[in-house]
Amino acid sequence: MSDFLAMGGYAGYVWSSVAIFVGVLAIDFISPRLRRRRVLAELRGRARRQQRKSTENPTP
Repeated sequence: MSDFLAMGGYAGYVWSSVAIFVGVLAIDFISPRLRRRRVLAELRGRARRQQRKSTENPTP
């Protein structure tokens, strides 16, 4: 097991590459969800403002 973890003397390069890959993969997974949440909140705010505007100034 320790031979596998040592990677023939290249463990620092291999495991840092794996860590960077997993980090980028996590960012790639989380980023769209955060963006979606932000966009939905902005759209809800716009809809509320539009609703208030239409109730304050009804068209005859």
